[in-house]
Amino acid sequence: MSGAESDDDRTFKDLNVVELLHKFWEDKQVKNVMETESLVVYESIPSPSPPFICYVTLPGGSCFGNFKYCYSKAEARRDAARIAFMNSTFNELPCRRITPEFISCSVKEAVSTTSGNITDASDPSTSIGAYCLMLELNTGRTMLEFQEIMTVFQLLHWNGSLKAFREMRCSRQEVILYYSQQRLNERTRSHMALDWLQKERQSPGLLSQELQVAVKELGEARRAGRELRFYKEKKEILSLALSHANAEDLEGYHSEEMCWREGTEFEYREKSMDGKHSQFYSQGSVSDEESVE
Repeated sequence: MSGAESDDDRTFKDLNVVELLHKFWEDKQVKNVMETESLVVYESIPSPSPPFICYVTLPGGSCFGNFKYCYSKAEARRDAARIAFMNSTFNELPCRRITPEFISCSVKEAVSTTSGNITDASDPSTSIGAYCLMLELNTGRTMLEFQEIMTVFQLLHWNGSLKAFREMRCSRQEVILYYSQQRLNERTRSHMALDWLQKERQSPGLLSQELQVAVKELGEARRAGRELRFYKEKKEILSLALSHANAEDLEGYHSEEMCWREGTEFEYREKSMDGKHSQFYSQGSVSDEESVE
């Protein structure tokens, strides 16, 4: 897939963008005393022939992929680094940091595109209020950092957990305050994979269908140059669930699932609000037809 090169393409071709990206985050780590296991992580998707695909994950979890049709793994790696470097440097601009002024403008914009009211901003039980609370909790952070936190809530919505929390009568404020402090890790992925295994029992073939959709969405988002963490996490969670579904008969998998849940169950969290206790733990199979709240 050939075509005229843009000025940006020619500029980056003359630079070692992989090294630039590493140096950018290395300097940022020293400046902010960041604690990360690895600064920048690359993942090349195995393929015998073009197009080659590469993903790059930044400290904190933001993920980008190569935008162009790449004829080699090295080219895909450079292009993924180029997209990540452009987003990393753009993210440092003052306009990309959450400030009181930014929150005010964002809330007003949200109100103008919904049926909400500006007075709802002070009420976390409303959609506008929940959005305002999330922004306020992240004051001072950049938009990439905010997106990393939002990915957790996107996955909770997709997985059906937000609806389950509502049915447990957990308030939006409680859920937001708790999950704003949580990071995506293997335990989170394992619980979500177990939830999808339960859904597979109820609707055989669902996992394969959902995985096909997730792979398609990931490809479209990558070619559009978008941040990919949410799409990539969905694909990996569904792949994990499908690998267990294929490895063992689902009916005979019940006992192992119980051991897995007992061994990796989320720590019981109980906190009091107005005399009422709420609990947060892994959810079972529920529908994912709810709004992000």
